Amino acid sequence: MNEKAILICIDGMRPDALIGCGNGYVNTLLAESTHTLNAVTVMPSVTLPVHCSMFWSVPPERHGVTTNVFTPPVRPVDGLFEILKRAGKSAGMFYSWGELRDVCKPYCLSRSVLRTSAHDDVGDAVTDDALDYIKTDDPDFVFVYLGATDEAGHDHGWMSGEQLQCVSRAIDNVRRIIETAGDRTVIITADHGGHDRIHGTDAKEDMTVPLIIVGKGYPPRTPDGNVSVLDIAPTIAMLTGCSVPPEWEGKAILKA
Repeated sequence: MNEKAILICIDGMRPDALIGCGNGYVNTLLAESTHTLNAVTVMPSVTLPVHCSMFWSVPPERHGVTTNVFTPPVRPVDGLFEILKRAGKSAGMFYSWGELRDVCKPYCLSRSVLRTSAHDDVGDAVTDDALDYIKTDDPDFVFVYLGATDEAGHDHGWMSGEQLQCVSRAIDNVRRIIETAGDRTVIITADHGGHDRIHGTDAKEDMTVPLIIVGKGYPPRTPDGNVSVLDIAPTIAMLTGCSVPPEWEGKAILKA
């Protein structure tokens, strides 16, 4: 394959928050996608370790990042951005949490924009940046990180009214991206869930995440077998025609 893809991670979005946020586009999104509301993340269910696993397709016990402070792996693993660069593909990253810079080497990106505003509209700005890049550069891969949902969970509690409003606003931005994506495959997921005002445990509320794939060849159905965040990088590698490193432990979610 030689397709283009977009990955959207909505930080801290539990599947029941997606269903319960009250955004009318959710039903459309699920009706038109291959999806599961029972994908699993990795332990510890913490933002940076999960994103390293998401892009490197190995668990934290392999890459060694176990907190939100980056520790260079003793035995590095080539991640998604590295294999895209090696294949001559263009990629961009748009995010609002600086620690995510360590999921890839800077030379692998043709554009990278960090929005550090603490305002509740930062996700809108991140999305604007990504859409501008898609329209002007026509890249092979784009990563979009929407983090306000996690902040609302810590500040007000998971499944609180405030957090559900943030989830709904994130879904508005998902809709904007999908409507601009053209023939690109769009993957929507979360790094972890949460309970009370925390996450990071092996509780089901922390470990269960949605994974939704919108694109040609991904009709309304449930993916075969168990699905993990480790499967995201192999799926994008398959779509973009890149070779999968032998160290990766996830599996591509195949088209129907």
